[in-house]
Amino acid sequence: MVDDPDPPPPDQDPPADRPGRRPPRLRRRPLPSRDEARRRLRAFSRFHPTPGQLVAALLTAALGVALVAQARVTEEAGLQQLRETELVALLDDVTTRAQELGVEVAQLEDDRSRLLGSEGDEAAREAARQRLQSYQILAGTVPVEGPGITVLVEDEGGVITQTMLLDGIQELRDAGAEAIQVGTVRVVASSYVGTGDQGEVLLDGQALSTPYTITAVGDAHTLAGAMAIPGGFSDSLRGAGAGVTVVEADTVLIDALHEPSEPRYAQPVPPTQAP
Repeated sequence: MVDDPDPPPPDQDPPADRPGRRPPRLRRRPLPSRDEARRRLRAFSRFHPTPGQLVAALLTAALGVALVAQARVTEEAGLQQLRETELVALLDDVTTRAQELGVEVAQLEDDRSRLLGSEGDEAAREAARQRLQSYQILAGTVPVEGPGITVLVEDEGGVITQTMLLDGIQELRDAGAEAIQVGTVRVVASSYVGTGDQGEVLLDGQALSTPYTITAVGDAHTLAGAMAIPGGFSDSLRGAGAGVTVVEADTVLIDALHEPSEPRYAQPVPPTQAP
């Protein structure tokens, strides 16, 4: 006969997997007293940082001050960061543009006075003729002459790219060129620059060959200043090994013509009638 095992002592905890066992309760620590809180604060005030921590804090503070100073300098710099040649070209461009706008305003006021006066019909015909000439010049359908510059590019090494040529055309336009010719191609609003199968530069689908000749009609001094901007068209070509010569003249001739084509998508908007 086997004796029954002894029962567990009363003070022994039952097994954890026994059914009906309640989880132990978490006891909250009591809030520190005033004296204990003061002791903790005094202990925190006696904190002594290491030399590494001090160096890291100083570097962080210096970096923050430098970033704030750089941001303020960047915001307040403005024209102070431009070079002297860039400032001169910008000033000439603004002055020329202001003069052109003044002349245009005076011309429009004169046209309005003549149209409202006794010479209305004749003035209207003259204004229409002048406007037609302006449109023909912009469209590149008539030869033009006037003051301007001629840019000769000697590129024996073939360093010029379509991006460089496009930058040069854009710089002349920004400087107020009224007509531009590259080689035998007239530059108009629809002109495009590309690259051929052999790597040659194309303008409106026509291959250009060295030496490249760029002719522009406009204020000769302003156009020449645009070609002399550091980092611009001439500077980039010279840096790549090409030779660039800019010649100002009282009269240059642009005789290349552009054959206009009918637009495929753009259509004029019919005028609206006032009620």
